[in-house]
Amino acid sequence: MNVEKVSRMAAEDRRELVIQAATRAFARGGYAGTSTDAVAKEAGVSQPYVVRMFGTKLDLFLEVFQRAVGRIRDAFEAVLDEGPFDPDSEDDKARMGLAYTELLEDHDFLQVMMHGFTAGGVDEIAAAARQCMGEVFATIKRTGWDDERARDFVAHGMLLNVMISMRAPEHLEPGHPLTALTTCAFGDALELLESPA
Repeated sequence: MNVEKVSRMAAEDRRELVIQAATRAFARGGYAGTSTDAVAKEAGVSQPYVVRMFGTKLDLFLEVFQRAVGRIRDAFEAVLDEGPFDPDSEDDKARMGLAYTELLEDHDFLQVMMHGFTAGGVDEIAAAARQCMGEVFATIKRTGWDDERARDFVAHGMLLNVMISMRAPEHLEPGHPLTALTTCAFGDALELLESPA
């Protein structure tokens, strides 16, 4: 992106542009492997501009990570806000699952989320990951499911994340055990996924 063009954008638009660029950069390199300089290059702005806008790389990563997890929470809340949710209804469970699998088409969002959950060596990221997972679980509990059912739903979602991170849906080989697991885990949602650009 042209730096001159970026400088003429409104502050809120520039901030959003940098967050989107940071999402792409952190998706590729994770927290440890991404510098504020890499984010700046991705956004077409200067590195000092990124630092002025967000402070530290850690602050920027936390904002990007929390936004990613917030998308999950928002998707689940949208299903719950549509009206009554019957915890015993397979159709309602399918609606929650579909809300999540539709998000998995955004590979950058998914990778940022996975990087956040695996960067537990950084205290602040570990704390944010724990808080975000707790918030997602609390949202799932609003369905009326008991702890075990809610746990199974979250665990299934994490399995899907891992399988997409390793690009399992892109490498379905007849007769291979991973193909069987991928097909079983995704079910009909496998058709929704597209190869990353």
